[in-house]
Order: sequence, then structure tokens, then C-alpha cells
Amino acid sequence: MDIVLQPKMIRDLLPTDILFQTAYWGRVKSRLGWQSVAFDFQSSAGKSGDVLVLIRPLNSGIAAAYVPQGPEAGPDPEKYGLFLEALSQAMMQHIESNIAFIRYDLPWEAPDAAEAAVGQPWSGYPTPRLRELRMNIGTRTWNLRKAVLDLTVADTLIVDLMKPEEDILKAMKPKTRYNIRLAQRKGVQVFNAAGEMLPRFYKLYLETAKRNGFIPAKYRHFSALFTTFVPHPDSSEIIFLLAAKGQDIIAGAIVGISGQRAIYLFGASSSERRNLMGPYAVHWEAIKQARKRGCLSYDLGSVAPVADPAHPFYGMHRFKTGFGGKIVHRTGSWDYPLSMKEYKAFRNFESLSSLTLPDWRS
Repeated sequence: MDIVLQPKMIRDLLPTDILFQTAYWGRVKSRLGWQSVAFDFQSSAGKSGDVLVLIRPLNSGIAAAYVPQGPEAGPDPEKYGLFLEALSQAMMQHIESNIAFIRYDLPWEAPDAAEAAVGQPWSGYPTPRLRELRMNIGTRTWNLRKAVLDLTVADTLIVDLMKPEEDILKAMKPKTRYNIRLAQRKGVQVFNAAGEMLPRFYKLYLETAKRNGFIPAKYRHFSALFTTFVPHPDSSEIIFLLAAKGQDIIAGAIVGISGQRAIYLFGASSSERRNLMGPYAVHWEAIKQARKRGCLSYDLGSVAPVADPAHPFYGMHRFKTGFGGKIVHRTGSWDYPLSMKEYKAFRNFESLSSLTLPDWRS
């Protein structure tokens, strides 16, 4: 398989439902110190489209190229590896020589999940080694590596918004419906907040991170979402929701909209007054506003791939699956090393330190 790339301006990226492949996201990342570049591509197999690529320095004069949830247009599962190899080799002709590897955070469905028997529970991902064997079948270089981390979301919950609101509620678990109505009865108000309210949200977010034991993103990652927004009929949009009881802010969410898809980016909730069920009220309001904007789906983000109490995302799995929807298993993050020595050094560091996560994620 061969692929031809043609550089293009970021502003000329095609409309897409994938927020992370938009001109808006390129501007966000540029403000955070990444270099954003874009290409049109045409493959000998007949696939065409465009792709946003982000470049960031690592250390010792080397850098990495990162394709966030792209490219959107992909081949049949048996040709995933061939396509990525051809795309990587074409990209090498257009990027600087100090780039140690290209990382793809693929939006494509995991082949093993797609092949699972209809009506049967999915057994989960094979080992990384087996996944690499499958991905590299037929390639010339056998060079694709499963990344240590899945940088955005490999397993996500998608809620169908094409149904009427009443049917969306009916598809939820009874406890979730009850909590949404309980928040309403207790007088919780959800409103669209202005960017000036971001410091209050961030304070709540830090509280949430401490309570749940995850590494928080820095404030600049949040402010970049608002300072780079350019109103346009075809542009992406950010919905900033806060839930309040009287003067107290008890929960909030930042939701991105691109094309016909809404995606939950960040959330926060107070450790106090949790009996008011603020997060349930926030997500229900996000669903209603996304439908009004013509969205066909709401991506609630990370969940455990299966209902395993030992999985670190099991709590999110329980909460988010309460809203109904379907879990989608994606292929995840894959690396194409260009300089094996530098790539191995970074991979070893990444394996030992979770501190790399916020910089990649935000």
C-alpha cells in the first residue's frame, strides 16, 4: 500500500465529528506549545481524507509526532497495519529528522471487539504482544508497537441521541433516572457558565482529582479551550456547564461539540453535598443541549472495557453506564518508531512514570 501526502493549512481541515481532528483543536494545542500541521492523504487502496498531526519536543533535542484520534478515515481491520505503515513512511518525507516516533491514537474499532459473537460479552483485549503480531501482519517493516498508554480513550461509552428525550431516559438504569429527578426535586440548577467561572470549576476539579487519586491537568490546559475559540457556523463548540444549589457550585462539566458528536472532556464535583446528585444533573443537561445542537451521539469518555471491579476505571464504568448507551472498544494508541534508540529510551521512561500522562492528554 502507498499513501501520498499533501501539506495543507490547519484552517482547511475538513469538517469532522472528531473534535481532536479539527482546526480548533490544532489551535488549542498550538497555544499549549505543540506544533500543529495538517495533510491531505490519498492511498493506493482508494482511501482519502485529511489528518491533523501535533509535534512536541521530548528531551535531548528529540520530538514526537502525535495523531490524536486520527485519521478518521481508516481501512478494513485486516489492513490497519499496512495503512499505518504507509502513512508513517509518507509522513517521514514531511517532518523533521529529530522526531523519534509517530504516535497514532486510533479512533477505529478494535478488531477483536468487532469480531466478538453477537450477543456475547466481549472477553477483552489480547496481550500487547498478540496485538502487535496481528497489527504487523503483511507489513514490510514489522515496526508498529502498542503504546504503553492509550492517550485519549480506548474504551468509551456512547449514548445515542437520535431518540426522543423520553426514550433516552427510559434507556437509563433506574437509579440514574432517579438521581436525575432527585437533583431536580432538591432544587439543583444547571446553567451555561462563562469563561470567567473557570477558576471556580478548576478548584472543584482539583478537589475531584485529590478525592479520586488521579493526576490533574494544569489550569492552562483548561484556559486554552476558551481562549482559542473562534465563533463560526462550522466550527467546534465548547459547552461549559455548572450545577449549583443556591450560591454553592456542586458540579460541572466541559463538553466539546464537533459535527454531530458531543464529547465529555472534563468534569468535577464537590466532596460536600453529594446527596444533591449534581453530576447526574450536569450530564442530563449536556445531553439535552447536545440534542438541540443537532448531535447524534454523546461520548461520555473512559470506562472499564468490562465490568471488572479490579479495573481502575470501574467506578466510571458504573456511573457512566447508568446513562444507557453502548461501550465502544477502540484500537487505542500505536507507535511507529523512526529512531529506535530514542524511542526505546522514551518508552522505558513512560513505562516507569505516569507523570507523562497530563502533558500528552491535554
